[in-house]
Amino acid sequence: KHLTHLYFSKNSINADGCRGLAKLLQGGDSTLNFLNLDDNKIDDEGVEILADALKHNRSLTTLTLRRNNDISRQGQIMLLKLISDISSIKATLQSNHTLKCIHLVNSDGFIEIDEVIMKEIEMATLINASYKNNPEGASRRKVIQTQLHSETRAALCHLQDVNHSVYSEIDPLHLPEVLALIDRHNGHEELYVALSSSIMTLFSTVNRKKCIQQQMEYHAAKVDEHRAQLEELGTELEAIEAAEGNADNDEVEHRSNKRRRKWWWGLWG
Repeated sequence: KHLTHLYFSKNSINADGCRGLAKLLQGGDSTLNFLNLDDNKIDDEGVEILADALKHNRSLTTLTLRRNNDISRQGQIMLLKLISDISSIKATLQSNHTLKCIHLVNSDGFIEIDEVIMKEIEMATLINASYKNNPEGASRRKVIQTQLHSETRAALCHLQDVNHSVYSEIDPLHLPEVLALIDRHNGHEELYVALSSSIMTLFSTVNRKKCIQQQMEYHAAKVDEHRAQLEELGTELEAIEAAEGNADNDEVEHRSNKRRRKWWWGLWG
């Protein structure tokens, strides 16, 4: 019930074993802090299972996966995305902010290791470690250091196959606050880059706004035109119905006069 450390190195654990471990990691009642899975048979499928289980885990601080030689570059990217998801600002805020150490390399080396990915993993875990017991602070720091830093975001987007501008997610009304945040934390050079990028997005938004306004004006004019036609048709219909009503009245009166004449001549006949 209060298990905090697990050492499962050299146990031939594969993807199926990771499914069993995932049950210990999921849920808000997990107490596991340290998980050693060195020297096993974990591949990218196993990494995906573990990463999915750790998305909402708030207890595990250390995960070791050394000498699992079937973990490819893609598996390493999954671990990076777990702690620093660049796909959106919301995704970054909802990344894992508890893991402080993810070990893939030791003195023996790791044949398939990607140094760029490891650098980004180390940066994200360092932020987590700097904001111990404060995941909200870590999440905000990651947004500032990744989403609002052009070079770092470009590197992460390349690794995670993301190709949209962060400013497409930001309400133009909030841009002054965002730009002030960039200037305060990332400096004037990043502020200049942000201004250039956000202005293009703002122009795009303004153009879209103008397009929507023009479409609304067009359809409003059509509504007025159709309303006028409807009123005209209604007036014509009323005139037709009135004419039909007068004709019916004339017919009734004609028949009544005819009956009266027959009655009158009958008296004299």
